[in-house]
Amino acid sequence: MTTRTDHNLWPGISYDDAHAARTWLAALGFDEGICVESSAGDQPGGIQPGEIQHSEMLWPEGGRVMVHTRGKTDDTFATPPGAGNVYVVCDDPDVVWVRAEALGARVLRPMEDTDYGSHGFSIADAEGNSWSFGTYAGD
Repeated sequence: MTTRTDHNLWPGISYDDAHAARTWLAALGFDEGICVESSAGDQPGGIQPGEIQHSEMLWPEGGRVMVHTRGKTDDTFATPPGAGNVYVVCDDPDVVWVRAEALGARVLRPMEDTDYGSHGFSIADAEGNSWSFGTYAGD
């Protein structure tokens, strides 16, 4: 079996409230990485001061996701609200499940064992993006 270290694919999701999304992801277990906010003299695409131009949330077991504020006029990298769908491989999804329950996350798929050998679940964030956590790491 081949062991891979996948670190060169970073999904990006835009949010109306990227700060809240980062806080939510941190509560699920992501580590806070870089966060670049726009300043008063640096407002591309209609982004207001203090909004997130670029940020990274790092999963402790490997991988990361970029989180940024949805552009007001420049939507080059904006995803429509609720269009994101991210799968996070984790050794112990039960721990993340407890965190998700504590956050009151909307459950899309309850914790289950699948016929392809994964143990995991899916939830939605406050803006409707789907986050799945499970043990399946591919073959």
